[in-house]
Amino acid sequence: MKNSSPTNHFFAVELDTALTIEIQETTANHIGIDINSLNSAKSYYAGYYDDRSGSFQNLSLSSGEAKQVQVEYNGEEKQINVTIAPVEMEKPARPLISYTYDLSTVLQEPAYIGFSSSTGPVDSQHYVLGWSLNMNRPASALDITKLPKLPREGPKPRSTLLETILPIATATFIIVAGAITILLVNRKLRYSELKEDWEVEFGPHRFSYKDSYHATEGFKSKHLLGAGGFGKVYKGVLPSSKLDVAMKKVSRESMQGMIEFIVEVVSIGHIRHGNLVQLLGYFMRKGELLLVYEYMSNGSLHKYLYYDEYNTTLNWARMFQIMKDIATGLLYLHEKWEKVVVHRDIKAGNVLLDSKMNGRLGDFGLARLYDHDTDLQATHVVGTMGYLAPEFIRTGKASPLTDMFAFGAFLLEVTCGQR
Repeated sequence: MKNSSPTNHFFAVELDTALTIEIQETTANHIGIDINSLNSAKSYYAGYYDDRSGSFQNLSLSSGEAKQVQVEYNGEEKQINVTIAPVEMEKPARPLISYTYDLSTVLQEPAYIGFSSSTGPVDSQHYVLGWSLNMNRPASALDITKLPKLPREGPKPRSTLLETILPIATATFIIVAGAITILLVNRKLRYSELKEDWEVEFGPHRFSYKDSYHATEGFKSKHLLGAGGFGKVYKGVLPSSKLDVAMKKVSRESMQGMIEFIVEVVSIGHIRHGNLVQLLGYFMRKGELLLVYEYMSNGSLHKYLYYDEYNTTLNWARMFQIMKDIATGLLYLHEKWEKVVVHRDIKAGNVLLDSKMNGRLGDFGLARLYDHDTDLQATHVVGTMGYLAPEFIRTGKASPLTDMFAFGAFLLEVTCGQR
Protein backbone atom coordinates (compact mmCIF):
# COMPACT_ATOMS: atom_id res chain seq x y z
CA MET A 1 0.00 0.00 0.00
CA LYS A 2 1.38 3.34 -1.06
CA ASN A 3 0.81 6.22 1.36
CA SER A 4 -1.70 8.85 0.08
CA SER A 5 -2.73 6.74 -2.87
CA PRO A 6 -6.45 7.06 -3.84
CA THR A 7 -6.48 3.34 -4.43
CA ASN A 8 -5.98 2.62 -0.78
CA HIS A 9 -9.68 3.09 0.00
CA PHE A 10 -9.47 3.46 3.77
CA PHE A 11 -10.87 5.92 6.25
CA ALA A 12 -9.72 6.09 9.85
CA VAL A 13 -10.00 8.25 12.98
CA GLU A 14 -6.74 8.06 14.95
CA LEU A 15 -6.29 8.61 18.69
CA ASP A 16 -2.56 9.20 18.72
CA THR A 17 -0.39 9.08 21.86
CA ALA A 18 2.99 9.07 20.07
CA LEU A 19 4.62 11.80 18.02
CA THR A 20 5.74 10.71 14.54
CA ILE A 21 7.83 13.37 12.86
CA GLU A 22 8.01 11.48 9.55
CA ILE A 23 4.31 12.10 8.86
CA GLN A 24 4.39 15.77 9.95
CA GLU A 25 2.68 15.35 13.34
CA THR A 26 3.12 18.26 15.69
CA THR A 27 1.91 16.76 18.95
CA ALA A 28 1.69 13.32 20.52
CA ASN A 29 -1.72 13.85 22.15
CA HIS A 30 -4.13 14.44 19.25
CA ILE A 31 -7.14 13.20 17.27
CA GLY A 32 -6.87 12.96 13.49
CA ILE A 33 -8.94 12.07 10.41
CA ASP A 34 -6.97 9.90 8.00
CA ILE A 35 -8.17 9.33 4.41
CA ASN A 36 -6.11 6.99 2.24
CA SER A 37 -3.01 8.17 4.10
CA LEU A 38 -1.12 7.99 7.38
CA ASN A 39 -0.92 11.79 7.22
CA SER A 40 -4.02 13.21 8.84
CA ALA A 41 -6.29 15.25 6.60
CA LYS A 42 -7.22 17.21 9.70
CA SER A 43 -6.18 16.87 13.36
CA TYR A 44 -6.48 18.69 16.64
CA TYR A 45 -5.37 18.44 20.24
CA ALA A 46 -7.34 15.84 22.22
CA GLY A 47 -10.13 17.53 24.15
CA TYR A 48 -13.68 18.83 23.97
CA TYR A 49 -15.69 22.05 24.01
CA ASP A 50 -17.70 22.68 27.17
CA ASP A 51 -21.41 23.12 26.37
CA ARG A 52 -21.93 25.84 29.00
CA SER A 53 -18.85 28.02 28.61
CA GLY A 54 -17.77 27.04 25.10
CA SER A 55 -14.17 26.81 26.35
CA PHE A 56 -11.83 24.06 25.18
CA GLN A 57 -10.94 21.42 27.78
CA ASN A 58 -7.80 19.37 27.24
CA LEU A 59 -7.84 15.58 27.60
CA SER A 60 -4.87 13.24 27.98
CA LEU A 61 -5.21 10.09 25.90
CA SER A 62 -2.58 8.36 28.05
CA SER A 63 -4.18 9.22 31.39
CA GLY A 64 -5.56 5.71 31.93
CA GLU A 65 -9.12 7.07 32.16
CA ALA A 66 -11.94 5.88 29.89
CA LYS A 67 -13.10 8.16 27.06
CA GLN A 68 -16.09 8.18 24.71
CA VAL A 69 -15.54 8.83 20.98
CA GLN A 70 -18.27 9.47 18.37
CA VAL A 71 -17.58 9.41 14.65
CA GLU A 72 -20.48 10.68 12.49
CA TYR A 73 -20.81 11.06 8.72
CA ASN A 74 -23.58 12.93 6.89
CA GLY A 75 -23.70 11.60 3.33
CA GLU A 76 -25.77 14.51 2.03
CA GLU A 77 -23.54 17.23 3.44
CA LYS A 78 -20.37 15.15 3.05
CA GLN A 79 -19.58 16.17 6.67
CA ILE A 80 -17.37 14.13 9.01
CA ASN A 81 -17.66 15.00 12.73
CA VAL A 82 -15.45 13.55 15.46
CA THR A 83 -16.25 14.12 19.16
CA ILE A 84 -14.36 12.95 22.27
CA ALA A 85 -15.16 13.47 25.95
CA PRO A 86 -14.88 11.73 29.35
CA VAL A 87 -17.07 8.64 29.37
CA GLU A 88 -19.30 9.79 32.24
CA MET A 89 -20.49 13.07 30.66
CA GLU A 90 -23.04 13.83 27.96
CA LYS A 91 -21.79 14.02 24.40
CA PRO A 92 -20.69 17.64 23.70
CA ALA A 93 -22.82 19.48 21.17
CA ARG A 94 -19.82 20.92 19.33
CA PRO A 95 -17.56 18.32 17.67
CA LEU A 96 -13.82 18.46 18.17
CA ILE A 97 -13.10 18.06 14.42
CA SER A 98 -15.35 18.73 11.43
CA TYR A 99 -14.12 17.90 7.96
CA THR A 100 -15.88 17.88 4.58
CA TYR A 101 -15.06 14.96 2.30
CA ASP A 102 -17.06 12.65 0.04
CA LEU A 103 -16.41 9.24 1.59
CA SER A 104 -18.32 7.54 -1.25
CA THR A 105 -15.15 7.93 -3.29
CA VAL A 106 -13.16 6.20 -0.57
CA LEU A 107 -15.30 3.39 0.78
CA GLN A 108 -16.30 0.54 -1.53
CA GLU A 109 -18.43 -2.52 -1.11
CA PRO A 110 -17.74 -4.67 0.67
CA ALA A 111 -16.35 -2.42 3.44
CA TYR A 112 -14.88 -3.62 6.74
CA ILE A 113 -15.15 -1.87 10.10
CA GLY A 114 -12.80 -2.51 13.02
CA PHE A 115 -10.21 -1.30 15.50
CA SER A 116 -6.45 -1.31 15.30
CA SER A 117 -3.71 -0.24 17.71
CA SER A 118 0.06 -0.08 17.86
CA THR A 119 2.77 1.07 20.25
CA GLY A 120 5.44 3.66 19.80
CA PRO A 121 8.78 4.11 21.61
CA VAL A 122 6.95 3.64 24.93
CA ASP A 123 4.94 0.49 25.64
CA SER A 124 1.21 1.18 25.83
CA GLN A 125 -2.06 -0.73 25.95
CA HIS A 126 -5.35 0.19 24.28
CA TYR A 127 -8.78 -1.09 25.27
CA VAL A 128 -12.19 -0.94 23.58
CA LEU A 129 -14.74 -1.28 26.39
CA GLY A 130 -17.81 -1.07 24.14
CA TRP A 131 -19.01 0.15 20.76
CA SER A 132 -22.19 0.84 18.84
CA LEU A 133 -22.86 1.32 15.09
CA ASN A 134 -25.90 2.39 13.09
CA MET A 135 -26.59 3.34 9.52
CA ASN A 136 -28.84 6.25 8.55
CA ARG A 137 -29.57 7.13 12.20
CA PRO A 138 -27.61 7.88 15.40
CA ALA A 139 -25.85 4.96 17.03
CA SER A 140 -27.46 3.52 20.16
CA ALA A 141 -26.19 4.95 23.43
CA LEU A 142 -24.04 2.70 25.59
CA ASP A 143 -24.92 1.98 29.24
CA ILE A 144 -21.62 2.89 30.88
CA THR A 145 -22.62 1.10 34.10
CA LYS A 146 -22.42 -2.21 32.20
CA LEU A 147 -19.03 -1.54 30.61
CA PRO A 148 -16.07 -3.52 31.95
CA LYS A 149 -13.53 -1.73 34.14
CA LEU A 150 -10.14 -0.83 32.80
CA PRO A 151 -7.50 -3.26 34.09
CA ARG A 152 -5.32 -1.83 36.88
CA GLU A 153 -1.72 -1.09 35.98
CA GLY A 154 1.17 -0.82 38.42
CA PRO A 155 1.21 -1.56 42.15
CA LYS A 156 -1.95 -1.96 44.19
CA PRO A 157 -3.33 1.49 45.09
CA ARG A 158 -2.93 2.52 48.70
CA SER A 159 -5.81 3.29 50.96
CA THR A 160 -7.41 6.64 50.24
CA LEU A 161 -7.49 7.31 53.98
CA LEU A 162 -3.78 6.58 54.23
CA GLU A 163 -2.99 8.75 51.22
CA THR A 164 -4.91 11.60 52.86
CA ILE A 165 -3.72 11.26 56.45
CA LEU A 166 -0.04 10.46 55.79
CA PRO A 167 0.82 13.69 53.91
CA ILE A 168 -1.14 15.75 56.46
CA ALA A 169 0.57 14.02 59.38
CA THR A 170 3.99 14.43 57.75
CA ALA A 171 3.39 18.11 56.98
CA THR A 172 2.10 18.69 60.51
CA PHE A 173 5.16 17.01 62.01
CA ILE A 174 7.52 19.10 59.87
CA ILE A 175 5.69 22.34 60.76
CA VAL A 176 5.63 21.53 64.48
CA ALA A 177 9.29 20.47 64.47
CA GLY A 178 10.23 23.65 62.59
CA ALA A 179 8.22 25.83 64.95
CA ILE A 180 9.82 24.22 68.00
CA THR A 181 13.28 24.70 66.48
CA ILE A 182 12.57 28.38 65.76
CA LEU A 183 11.21 28.90 69.28
CA LEU A 184 14.27 27.27 70.84
CA VAL A 185 16.63 29.34 68.69
CA ASN A 186 14.73 32.55 69.49
CA ARG A 187 14.69 31.62 73.17
CA LYS A 188 18.42 31.03 73.10
CA LEU A 189 19.02 34.34 71.30
CA ARG A 190 16.63 36.13 73.66
CA TYR A 191 18.50 34.96 76.71
CA SER A 192 22.00 35.06 75.22
CA GLU A 193 24.47 37.24 77.11
CA LEU A 194 27.88 38.86 76.73
CA LYS A 195 30.83 38.75 79.11
CA GLU A 196 33.65 41.26 78.94
CA ASP A 197 37.10 41.42 80.53
CA TRP A 198 36.34 44.13 83.09
CA GLU A 199 33.59 41.99 84.65
CA VAL A 200 36.13 39.52 86.06
CA GLU A 201 37.58 42.11 88.43
CA PHE A 202 34.65 44.38 89.16
CA GLY A 203 31.48 42.43 88.46
CA PRO A 204 29.07 41.94 91.36
CA HIS A 205 26.32 39.35 91.08
CA ARG A 206 25.35 38.94 87.45
CA PHE A 207 21.69 38.22 86.73
CA SER A 208 20.50 36.07 83.87
CA TYR A 209 18.47 37.81 81.20
CA LYS A 210 15.72 35.27 81.76
CA ASP A 211 15.26 36.38 85.40
CA SER A 212 15.43 40.03 84.44
CA TYR A 213 12.95 39.59 81.61
CA HIS A 214 10.41 37.75 83.74
CA ALA A 215 10.88 40.16 86.67
CA THR A 216 9.36 42.95 84.57
CA GLU A 217 7.01 40.77 82.50
CA GLY A 218 9.08 41.53 79.43
CA PHE A 219 9.70 45.19 80.34
CA LYS A 220 6.06 46.13 79.99
CA SER A 221 5.20 49.83 80.10
CA LYS A 222 3.00 49.36 83.18
CA HIS A 223 6.19 48.70 85.18
CA LEU A 224 7.97 51.84 83.92
CA LEU A 225 9.09 54.10 86.80
CA GLY A 226 10.81 56.79 84.74
CA ALA A 227 13.20 57.54 81.90
CA GLY A 228 16.48 59.42 81.68
CA GLY A 229 18.89 60.45 79.00
CA PHE A 230 20.45 57.02 78.60
CA GLY A 231 17.81 54.55 79.66
CA LYS A 232 14.53 53.65 81.32
CA VAL A 233 13.88 52.43 84.86
CA TYR A 234 11.40 49.63 85.54
CA LYS A 235 10.05 48.11 88.72
CA GLY A 236 10.43 44.35 88.90
CA VAL A 237 10.09 41.36 91.20
CA LEU A 238 12.88 38.77 91.07
CA PRO A 239 11.28 35.36 90.44
CA SER A 240 13.57 33.44 92.81
CA SER A 241 13.58 35.71 95.88
CA LYS A 242 10.37 37.72 95.26
CA LEU A 243 12.43 40.81 96.05
CA ASP A 244 11.24 44.17 94.69
CA VAL A 245 13.93 45.79 92.55
CA ALA A 246 14.46 48.74 90.25
CA MET A 247 15.96 47.93 86.86
CA LYS A 248 17.72 50.55 84.81
CA LYS A 249 17.77 49.48 81.17
CA VAL A 250 20.53 51.19 79.18
CA SER A 251 20.81 51.13 75.40
CA ARG A 252 24.11 49.77 74.12
CA GLU A 253 23.63 52.03 71.09
CA SER A 254 24.56 55.00 73.29
CA MET A 255 28.30 55.28 73.94
CA GLN A 256 27.65 57.57 76.92
CA GLY A 257 25.09 55.08 78.20
CA MET A 258 27.68 52.30 77.94
CA ILE A 259 30.23 54.40 79.82
CA GLU A 260 27.73 55.16 82.57
CA PHE A 261 26.83 51.48 82.82
CA ILE A 262 30.46 50.40 83.38
CA VAL A 263 31.11 53.30 85.74
CA GLU A 264 28.18 52.32 87.94
CA VAL A 265 29.23 48.67 88.07
CA VAL A 266 32.87 49.53 88.77
CA SER A 267 32.17 52.31 91.27
CA ILE A 268 29.45 50.83 93.45
CA GLY A 269 29.62 47.17 92.52
CA HIS A 270 31.27 46.32 95.86
CA ILE A 271 30.03 49.22 98.02
CA ARG A 272 27.59 48.38 100.80
CA HIS A 273 26.32 51.26 102.91
CA GLY A 274 22.95 52.08 104.44
CA ASN A 275 22.82 55.53 102.88
CA LEU A 276 23.73 54.49 99.34
CA VAL A 277 21.39 52.80 96.89
CA GLN A 278 22.79 49.28 96.61
CA LEU A 279 23.58 47.81 93.23
CA LEU A 280 22.35 44.22 93.47
CA GLY A 281 23.63 43.13 90.11
CA TYR A 282 23.45 43.58 86.36
CA PHE A 283 23.32 41.76 83.07
CA MET A 284 24.62 42.38 79.57
CA ARG A 285 23.70 41.01 76.20
CA LYS A 286 23.89 42.23 72.62
CA GLY A 287 22.11 45.57 72.37
CA GLU A 288 21.00 45.71 76.01
CA LEU A 289 22.47 46.56 79.42
CA LEU A 290 20.66 46.36 82.73
CA LEU A 291 21.48 47.54 86.26
CA VAL A 292 19.50 46.03 89.13
CA TYR A 293 19.11 48.12 92.32
CA GLU A 294 17.28 47.95 95.60
CA TYR A 295 13.78 49.28 95.05
CA MET A 296 13.22 52.63 96.75
CA SER A 297 9.48 52.54 97.34
CA ASN A 298 9.13 56.25 98.15
CA GLY A 299 10.89 57.53 95.04
CA SER A 300 13.13 60.58 94.86
CA LEU A 301 13.28 63.54 97.23
CA HIS A 302 12.70 65.83 94.26
CA LYS A 303 8.97 65.09 94.08
CA TYR A 304 8.49 65.87 97.78
CA LEU A 305 10.10 69.28 97.31
CA TYR A 306 8.30 70.39 94.17
CA TYR A 307 4.95 68.58 93.89
CA ASP A 308 2.06 69.71 96.07
CA GLU A 309 0.61 66.23 96.59
CA TYR A 310 3.87 65.14 98.27
CA ASN A 311 5.33 68.18 100.03
CA THR A 312 3.18 67.83 103.16
CA THR A 313 4.51 64.30 103.79
CA LEU A 314 7.94 65.42 105.08
CA ASN A 315 8.31 67.56 108.19
CA TRP A 316 11.47 69.46 108.97
CA ALA A 317 12.82 66.77 111.31
CA ARG A 318 12.56 64.13 108.58
CA MET A 319 14.11 66.42 105.95
CA PHE A 320 16.99 67.22 108.33
CA GLN A 321 17.54 63.49 108.87
CA ILE A 322 17.61 62.91 105.11
CA MET A 323 20.32 65.56 104.75
CA LYS A 324 22.36 63.85 107.48
CA ASP A 325 21.85 60.50 105.70
CA ILE A 326 23.33 61.88 102.50
CA ALA A 327 26.22 63.49 104.40
CA THR A 328 26.99 60.09 105.98
CA GLY A 329 26.92 58.40 102.61
CA LEU A 330 29.28 61.00 101.12
CA LEU A 331 31.68 60.64 104.04
CA TYR A 332 31.87 56.92 103.32
CA LEU A 333 32.48 57.50 99.61
CA HIS A 334 35.18 60.15 100.16
CA GLU A 335 37.08 58.79 103.15
CA LYS A 336 35.96 55.41 104.46
CA TRP A 337 35.94 53.16 101.41
CA GLU A 338 39.07 51.61 99.89
CA LYS A 339 38.97 54.13 97.02
CA VAL A 340 37.81 57.71 96.72
CA VAL A 341 34.49 57.89 94.88
CA VAL A 342 33.51 61.33 93.57
CA HIS A 343 29.81 61.29 92.73
CA ARG A 344 29.75 64.45 90.54
CA ASP A 345 25.94 64.73 90.37
CA ILE A 346 24.55 65.32 93.86
CA LYS A 347 21.03 66.79 93.72
CA ALA A 348 17.54 66.14 95.06
CA GLY A 349 16.63 64.06 92.00
CA ASN A 350 19.40 61.57 92.85
CA VAL A 351 18.42 61.23 96.51
CA LEU A 352 16.02 58.32 96.90
CA LEU A 353 13.86 57.39 99.90
CA ASP A 354 13.40 53.84 101.10
CA SER A 355 10.32 52.41 102.79
CA LYS A 356 11.32 54.06 106.12
CA MET A 357 11.97 57.43 104.46
CA ASN A 358 15.72 57.15 104.95
CA GLY A 359 17.81 59.06 102.42
CA ARG A 360 19.93 57.07 99.94
CA LEU A 361 22.30 58.56 97.37
CA GLY A 362 21.90 56.94 93.96
CA ASP A 363 22.74 57.23 90.24
CA PHE A 364 26.53 56.79 90.06
CA GLY A 365 26.63 57.04 86.27
CA LEU A 366 28.92 60.12 86.37
CA ALA A 367 31.07 58.96 89.31
CA ARG A 368 34.89 58.87 89.25
CA LEU A 369 37.18 56.56 91.26
CA TYR A 370 40.61 57.51 92.63
CA ASP A 371 43.14 55.91 94.89
CA HIS A 372 43.62 57.78 98.14
CA ASP A 373 46.42 60.41 98.00
CA THR A 374 46.39 60.43 94.19
CA ASP A 375 46.75 63.59 92.09
CA LEU A 376 43.48 64.48 90.43
CA GLN A 377 43.16 64.35 86.65
CA ALA A 378 41.19 66.78 84.54
CA THR A 379 38.00 65.35 83.01
CA HIS A 380 35.06 66.58 81.02
CA VAL A 381 32.83 68.86 83.03
CA VAL A 382 29.66 66.89 83.75
CA GLY A 383 26.84 67.26 86.23
CA THR A 384 23.86 69.56 86.68
CA MET A 385 24.09 73.34 86.36
CA GLY A 386 23.63 75.08 89.70
CA TYR A 387 25.48 72.30 91.53
CA LEU A 388 28.86 72.64 89.75
CA ALA A 389 31.74 74.10 91.76
CA PRO A 390 33.46 77.07 90.05
CA GLU A 391 36.91 75.40 90.29
CA PHE A 392 35.50 72.25 88.68
CA ILE A 393 34.19 74.29 85.76
CA ARG A 394 37.52 76.09 85.49
CA THR A 395 39.95 73.15 85.83
CA GLY A 396 37.83 70.09 84.99
CA LYS A 397 39.17 68.34 88.13
CA ALA A 398 36.47 66.61 90.17
CA SER A 399 37.26 66.01 93.84
CA PRO A 400 35.50 65.42 97.17
CA LEU A 401 35.52 69.22 97.53
CA THR A 402 33.54 69.70 94.32
CA ASP A 403 31.09 67.08 95.64
CA MET A 404 30.79 69.10 98.85
CA PHE A 405 29.97 72.22 96.84
CA ALA A 406 27.14 70.31 95.18
CA PHE A 407 26.09 68.97 98.60
CA GLY A 408 25.94 72.54 99.89
CA ALA A 409 23.69 73.52 96.98
CA PHE A 410 21.57 70.49 97.81
CA LEU A 411 21.26 71.64 101.46
CA LEU A 412 20.10 75.06 100.32
CA GLU A 413 17.63 73.46 97.94
CA VAL A 414 16.10 71.30 100.68
CA THR A 415 16.09 74.10 103.26
CA CYS A 416 14.54 76.70 100.98
CA GLY A 417 12.46 74.42 98.84
CA GLN A 418 13.78 76.20 95.74
CA ARG A 419 16.06 75.09 92.94
